[in-house]
Amino acid sequence: MIIDFKLTYPSGTATAHLINSFHTPQGAKLAKKQVKMLGKFFSMSFLWGFFQWFYTATDQCGFQAFPSLGLKAYENRFYFDFSAIYVGVGMICPYIINISVLLGGILSWGIMWPLIKTNEGHWYEKGLGEGNLHGIQGYRVFIAIALILGDGLYNFVKVITHTLWGLYHQIQERKRENVLPVADQDSPSSPELSYDDRRRTQLFLKDQIPTWFAVAGYVAIAAISTATLPHIFHQLKWYYIIVIYLVAPTLAFCNAYGCGLTDWSLASTYGKLAIFTIGAWAGATRGGVLAGLAACGVMMNIVSTASDLMQDFKTGYLTLASPRSMFVSQIIGTTMGCVISPSVFWIFYKAFPDLGKSTSEYPAPYAIIYRNMAILGVQGFGSLPKNCLLLCYIFFAAAVIINLFKDFLGKKGKFVPLPMAMAIPFYIGPYFAIDMCVGSLILYVWERINKAKADAFAPAVASGLICGDGIWTLPASILALAGVKPPICMKFLSRATNVKVDTFLGN
Repeated sequence: MIIDFKLTYPSGTATAHLINSFHTPQGAKLAKKQVKMLGKFFSMSFLWGFFQWFYTATDQCGFQAFPSLGLKAYENRFYFDFSAIYVGVGMICPYIINISVLLGGILSWGIMWPLIKTNEGHWYEKGLGEGNLHGIQGYRVFIAIALILGDGLYNFVKVITHTLWGLYHQIQERKRENVLPVADQDSPSSPELSYDDRRRTQLFLKDQIPTWFAVAGYVAIAAISTATLPHIFHQLKWYYIIVIYLVAPTLAFCNAYGCGLTDWSLASTYGKLAIFTIGAWAGATRGGVLAGLAACGVMMNIVSTASDLMQDFKTGYLTLASPRSMFVSQIIGTTMGCVISPSVFWIFYKAFPDLGKSTSEYPAPYAIIYRNMAILGVQGFGSLPKNCLLLCYIFFAAAVIINLFKDFLGKKGKFVPLPMAMAIPFYIGPYFAIDMCVGSLILYVWERINKAKADAFAPAVASGLICGDGIWTLPASILALAGVKPPICMKFLSRATNVKVDTFLGN
């Protein structure tokens, strides 16, 4: 893929150019300045998270409960929650993603959910509560799923078509290269490689990983998974795992090849495929929901690792790094992750009892979406509230049409919103979209004032904001585990409610 087919792998190539630029006198100076900038904003973000902690005695307290756009807007989750993480993410993400997320929030929480709530008692039973999937929550979750599936299906077909077409042309080209030259016809020989490319190829092939090692490693991991996973997830039978491991190499190859052409990994789409197929195979009576989710985890790990490794190998190829040393580093990192990831999850799980709920500081939106995909795959459409299926069809079709329109417009299509990004706030609300748009606004103003400086330092500033606030969650979790609670609750009330509270306290 890298040497014979010369696939681009845009993210891996961009990373390689960035690394190579550090090894020049000018690049080294710029890198030092960027590290200083990152450290400065990391410290500010960490201290801001620490400061906010003092005012968060309960879930609905603190700066994250500040009704900056009014109390009615706050009820519909329109507010700026002073999150340095989302501001930083907004500075990194392209403008169209941030705008798409905000548009999705306005469409759902600003228009659709208030309208659907007026039909309470007709479309769904009264008094079911905000979190019941047979009530308003069902519309929020399943319409978001319809958008995600429509976008995923379109891009799956698009990338697979690109992959097959590109693979066909590559094979045809290689066939022509092996044909003997004929008189009065152009020679089909490939263009001469530059010295740099010849040197890269030589070093890259010198330390290549043997095929027998790759095959033996895959078989060994498949055997370990087949033996251990059914003991962890009893609903995931051993023969489900064998089928996944037999099918996965083909899907992993397609994903790695497509990623090299388009820079788009479809790991989540293949994961959804596993949810529906394994979930339906197991059925509701044999724990199909859990079997589908566990199968999704297995499939996504295999398929995403294939494309991620290829991106890294492309970076290694362009930076003259040894493939073996890179692979050993990946093994060390994965081994560390096997210890660190469960430990961090355990800290969060113990420190935040509402982890994953929509009202939590950490709502984990994709958890509820994937779980309900599994429910849909096992139970069918009968579990949906009235008219929800019709709305799902409409939004599924809309996602496909929007993508078609976007591709049809070509360069002008960059102004068309992204359905996948629009779907995210359908469930958790648009508050984080406002933070991200603030990040976009900061970047836009900075680029207007000094574009060169913004291009050089904006990623460092954004990374500092994200990392500082993110790292603070670990001390906050440890404090929660130790039973240390914030001393103050900062809350905002309407004038009428405040009068009632003052009267009550006075009495």
